[in-house]
Amino acid sequence: MEHIQKEKVLIVDDAEVNRGILREVLHHKYEVIEAENGQEALDILDIHNDDINIILLDLVMPVMNGFEFLEVINKTGLIKRVPVILITGDYTTEAEKNGYNLGVSDIIIKPFNSEIVMNRVANIIALYNHKNHLENMVAEQTVQISEQARILKQSNEMLIDTLSTVVEFRDFESGAHIKNIKSVVAVVLKHLTADYPEYNLSTKDVEDIITASAMHDIGKIAIPDSILLKPGRLTPEEFEAMKAHTTKGCEILERFDFIYDDDLYKIIYDICRYHHEKYDGRGYPDGLEGEDIPIWAQVVAVADVYEALVSKRCYKDAYDHDTALDMIKNGECGAFSNKILDCLIKAGDELKAIIEARA
Repeated sequence: MEHIQKEKVLIVDDAEVNRGILREVLHHKYEVIEAENGQEALDILDIHNDDINIILLDLVMPVMNGFEFLEVINKTGLIKRVPVILITGDYTTEAEKNGYNLGVSDIIIKPFNSEIVMNRVANIIALYNHKNHLENMVAEQTVQISEQARILKQSNEMLIDTLSTVVEFRDFESGAHIKNIKSVVAVVLKHLTADYPEYNLSTKDVEDIITASAMHDIGKIAIPDSILLKPGRLTPEEFEAMKAHTTKGCEILERFDFIYDDDLYKIIYDICRYHHEKYDGRGYPDGLEGEDIPIWAQVVAVADVYEALVSKRCYKDAYDHDTALDMIKNGECGAFSNKILDCLIKAGDELKAIIEARA
């Protein structure tokens, strides 16, 4: 026959007769452990650790009284896991208030009724067992949810990297461009979140924007090679066709709704569509103006322009950091908000380090 382990009750009382009465009431159903004062009870708890299911506590004891004992187990957090019933003959309203303030589950006044003690002990143990079980379930589910989120995040990044690589194969310059864009976006966001908290960008938002920036030119998949790979200046008609990569990118995203995170999907969509919008409303495809342009699109827009200026292209040499920054500040590459420009300027040393790392 399988042996069923009894739940453990710790009785803390300096009077042997009181412990004996409680032991006689409880020992048929529970394993009873006894302590003569609060300090001895703490020593027992150190040994038994998680084994005690309930504590029956007297108040007036030598060495360490009941309230001192309660203060200790409040500091350690044990009171949240193990219920305590005060059993005392020194009953006052003040003692009752202090006991409940220190987290006791119930108070029984001496002399006590054996049946009442048994019922209250059983009910409180059952309540705490249920509570602890629910808390353990929540903790386990939290771990599972975190792991699922990690896997989904990893899947999202793999899919984004795969699609970005497709652009890299079509546009021979896009591979390095995508990597560099993410680096520039990261340093600009660092200063934006530090200096402009009104944008309320969380750590996850920042991570999502950096990840999403790799997708800004995904619409180039739909641009003909004759335009995408043309070494010289585009004709007005060709430029109009090239501009369509913003809306084409959104059409691709809508057709392949593969991002398992609604917030990330929105950021990618906004960046694809709006990373060529300008703060003065002279950008494309929608002519958005000012803060109507999502902040993540504004960040990627300035990073895109900066990275293009400091990189060598088939139609131009690379500009140095200071020249590129002057061109952007002077409006030669379209209008950006003063906040975005401020972040770009403050990120100067970090941007120079990114350029030097390419050599």
